[in-house]
Amino acid sequence: MRRSNLPAELNRFVGRAAEQDRLALLLDEFRLVTVGGVGGVGKTRLALRVAAAVQKRYADGVRLAELAPLRDPELVAHALVEALGLTDHTLRGPREVLLEHLADSRLLLVVDGFEHLVEECAGLVRELLRGCPGLTVLAAGRRPLRVDGEAVLSLAPMEEGDAAALLAGRAAEAGAGAVGDAGALRELCRRLDGIPLALELAAARLPVLTVEQMLQRLDDRFRLLDRGRRGALPRHQTLRTAIGWSHELCTPEERLLWARLSVFAGPFDLEAVEYVCAGRELPAERVVDVLGELLSQSLVFREETAAGPRYRMLDTVGAYGAEWLAALGDTERMRRRHRDWYMGLATWCELEWFGPRQAEVAACTDVALPNLRAALELCLESARDASLAQHLAGTLWFYWAGCGRLSEGRHWLGRALDGSGPPAAAAHGDARLKALWVLGYVAILQGDPTAAVAALHECGERARATGNAVAEAYATHRMGCLALLSDDMPRAEELIGRALESYRELGELNSNVLMGQVELALARAFQGDLEGAVALCAEVREICEERGERWTRAYALYVLAFAALTDGDHVSARELLTECVTINHTFHDLVGLVLALELLALVTATEGDAAEAAVLQGAAMPVWDSVGMPLFGSAHFNGPRALCAGKATEALGGEGYGAWYREGQGLSLDAAVDRALAERRSRGGGGGCGGAAAPRPFRTGRAPVPKTRKPAGSPTTAGGEAAG
Repeated sequence: MRRSNLPAELNRFVGRAAEQDRLALLLDEFRLVTVGGVGGVGKTRLALRVAAAVQKRYADGVRLAELAPLRDPELVAHALVEALGLTDHTLRGPREVLLEHLADSRLLLVVDGFEHLVEECAGLVRELLRGCPGLTVLAAGRRPLRVDGEAVLSLAPMEEGDAAALLAGRAAEAGAGAVGDAGALRELCRRLDGIPLALELAAARLPVLTVEQMLQRLDDRFRLLDRGRRGALPRHQTLRTAIGWSHELCTPEERLLWARLSVFAGPFDLEAVEYVCAGRELPAERVVDVLGELLSQSLVFREETAAGPRYRMLDTVGAYGAEWLAALGDTERMRRRHRDWYMGLATWCELEWFGPRQAEVAACTDVALPNLRAALELCLESARDASLAQHLAGTLWFYWAGCGRLSEGRHWLGRALDGSGPPAAAAHGDARLKALWVLGYVAILQGDPTAAVAALHECGERARATGNAVAEAYATHRMGCLALLSDDMPRAEELIGRALESYRELGELNSNVLMGQVELALARAFQGDLEGAVALCAEVREICEERGERWTRAYALYVLAFAALTDGDHVSARELLTECVTINHTFHDLVGLVLALELLALVTATEGDAAEAAVLQGAAMPVWDSVGMPLFGSAHFNGPRALCAGKATEALGGEGYGAWYREGQGLSLDAAVDRALAERRSRGGGGGCGGAAAPRPFRTGRAPVPKTRKPAGSPTTAGGEAAG
């Protein structure tokens, strides 16, 4: 008997270095190892590759048993006898033959394609492992055998680099030559989920189609990839067959859940599945068990996220389920249930935003975003659902404004409010009014006053016409915010003050209301009333601490830091801004973050480190590029920056300031935040601005010019000082 019956590789094995190493280690530690994964992900190829690599460990070699062609469970033992090359004419059954032959053998048995015969196969493997101490079994299938002592390696799709290399290599083998743009190639790999079988089938088409054409036609990926290579196993003839192979083996409940899960986009949690997918044919109490079966079959993957464990279905698998759902005639009903769940989730998140679970809400919304997008898309498909789209887009104001999603918020709000809408009476509803003031808010933060005024004016007019006092208050508030950023401080104070009074009368209290109080404080601070500004923000800080609210608290800390710096208390200003930066970075609130970085740069300059101040100013500019117009084009908000730049330039000289500024511009956002939060340098260690007391943030002052330190990579004179 030959030591191995492993087939020769017909083409080059690409990638999977880490998985190869991991599998080899598992075979060293366990006697039963199962490589699991969705159809077409490369389980068999990896198992055979590693089996060939480690065969010298086994004195009696490596043998492969392919069970995929079998349909009769009773033939499993016979198939193993055949794989081992055994001949026995006695009346002994195949199990007995196997046990006797393998009793003293040191052999690696590779069992491939067992999933449809899992019960029979698991029982036989268990018996063989118990009776044959020198036997090791490497199994490859879409579900574990669930035998004691089994180690499972769940094979994920290929990483982008490996996937691109595989696609390009196979395309070259097919005669496609150069595949063109690398970016398009990687996009094609991503769209095909990095599944090797899909990539290989796509590569076979590249002699005829370009990568760009493939991308255009991927909407019907199954029809496009409908031909496999001659000589391939039947289940590998097409991508549809590869996925369908798993589908055929599912129970009716598993198939139904698979189909219904196809309405999810991206990660989803158990509660969402129970709400969306349960019904008469699939009772709620059965959902968790059926989901567990899909998980064990690698049709659904579990992943850890910032919001906790979530589940995900690969696009390719989901697309197959979607076709099945369409065949059942249930697509639209399931999409509506999906939409209703995520509208409810958005409402819950908005309520919980004003409280101690703010970070959890931010993470939850982040993870749910693909599904929220799908819900919004469904709402926008029909004019009669326009109010639902407006409601959902408006409800997510906290995410658009508070978590750095201004651009996307603008997109959805614009779409919800634009185009042909429902009848006029419905168009005046509360949902539209909320979407309008949220759009105005987002446009303000993006530095688009024209769009902001249009949205807020419409909101205010319609709110007054319909007697919606809450919407009118928000419209007034945001008009005041626009005045604040436009340097019209008296008007800002008047409008925001009026809105706050309305909020109090209406009993409205949330993060938006407290933000209005912070904005009123800024208007007063910019007019010289620091005492009044501090009083307002101290109250906001107290309420936020009571409620556990952090996002608005960060803005209150910004104002308090501004006041502390003006009073010459650099230590308190730095402490306040450090917390401010930390909170804003946590929520990805780039507006709050960049404002804090700008003021922290001035604190740093005032403390005596002009070089580090220039770095922070440079680091702030790329953030402004992501936010909108730097400092909103406001002279008042630009005051700290102008003062800091003047002090740092005076200390370092124009060339020196520019060098440090450019160093800051080169920092990533995370690196900039790390730099801002680092322990400040001792005053003697850097270029100082001189003077123990800070001038008022909007009054320039002169200071002695000390020695300067050198930015990374700057030229030096013979004496080691920065040149120029």
